[in-house]
Amino acid sequence: MSSSKIEELKKRREKEQSEKKSQILYGIILVILTIMIYILFLFFDFEKSKFWIIGLAIGVVLQRSRFCFTAGFRDPILVGNTSIMKAIIIGLIIATVGFGIIQYIEIGNSQVLNIDKIPGQIYPVGLHTAMGALIFGIGMVIAGGCGSGTLMRIGEGFKLQIVVLIGLIIGTVLGAKHYEFWDKAIISKTQVVYIPEYTGLPLAIISQVIILIILYIFADWYDKKNNIMSM
Repeated sequence: MSSSKIEELKKRREKEQSEKKSQILYGIILVILTIMIYILFLFFDFEKSKFWIIGLAIGVVLQRSRFCFTAGFRDPILVGNTSIMKAIIIGLIIATVGFGIIQYIEIGNSQVLNIDKIPGQIYPVGLHTAMGALIFGIGMVIAGGCGSGTLMRIGEGFKLQIVVLIGLIIGTVLGAKHYEFWDKAIISKTQVVYIPEYTGLPLAIISQVIILIILYIFADWYDKKNNIMSM
């Protein structure tokens, strides 16, 4: 698609948005409901009130930043835009350093590591991971969003995403129901690979951060060469 056609689509979209009715009233009602639910949590379940605030904050960040894992992998191919991909890489760098610090506090310089006692979700990676990633990747591209993106768009009023959410729930329930079978057949037979066990935690963290920085530089270069949205 040429840049002139994209600009034309942008103008048409802006015109459609300007013709929509004001939604300020709906926003005020939503804010009041949100505060009321928070007050109810404070009185009846204080612990969940913290999760309510954290969930709202994550939702606002996702909506305003348009952060979406699907877009992160789809946009570079469709339009050459890697802005979300770069955001994902930055998030992974922060998570790598953060989890590295947490795990270092727990295990320190121990020579013998007990995987089960290390903070974080450390699971075996194998054929089942590749199969699950392929199925989930195809599904999220067809559906137009991953789990967080689907919830975000439902909040924005996209009705189609409600159908996607129903499919997501059905798939999750089926996965949970048959997890024991897959665990016995494949997952439990796959070796857990924890790289710090071989290299030490500091070297593993530094190596991963360097690889992510290289990927970020490559994504930035790719964006400058192929992003049709900036042409």
